[in-house]
Amino acid sequence: MGGRVSKCQNKKIQILRQSSSNKPGAFHGDYIRIVCAISNKYLPPLSKATNEDEDINLATQMKQKSREINTLKAYVEENNLQRGTVQWKPIQDSDILFPQLTDEQLRSLTCGVYQLKLSPSYIQEYMEGDSQICFHKDAPDLLRIRIQSRHVSSKKYFVWIKYSESDVNSWYCTCRAGARVVGVCAHVTMVLEQC
Repeated sequence: MGGRVSKCQNKKIQILRQSSSNKPGAFHGDYIRIVCAISNKYLPPLSKATNEDEDINLATQMKQKSREINTLKAYVEENNLQRGTVQWKPIQDSDILFPQLTDEQLRSLTCGVYQLKLSPSYIQEYMEGDSQICFHKDAPDLLRIRIQSRHVSSKKYFVWIKYSESDVNSWYCTCRAGARVVGVCAHVTMVLEQC
């Protein structure tokens, strides 16, 4: 590679006086592997584990969940729960006996802290704006929540959460990232913190 990146513009990378397209090519993968190998050998890690056992447990849990399918999504689609009219109520008026999750339980559901750090900005935006978070009980242990999109005023997301007295069993959101079983999207995280 020989030089340093001095300019990157319009899909062209100038390596000092040489130009190269940054479209995927034959050698770019090789360059990335070489740079990563050098970084791994001579630079300190980007982050250090504070508790290796916790990290190993989390990785094991994530690997196990990655093999599962979202059964709640299948249930919602099979029973056509996303269709039909329902009586929505503001979440503030709820008398739902939703489990109060500990910080550890929330971290376990979100597989880390990223969504937990993102959630307060979502909550604040809803509190300050004219958007409402509304709920409907589809079943005694199944809660459906309607959330206005933060970015597109005409877009609404629906979140379903299946729960018991002490824990959240499964979740599904209609956003792009909402059907995953490894971690939860920011909408589900917001609901878990609000209820």
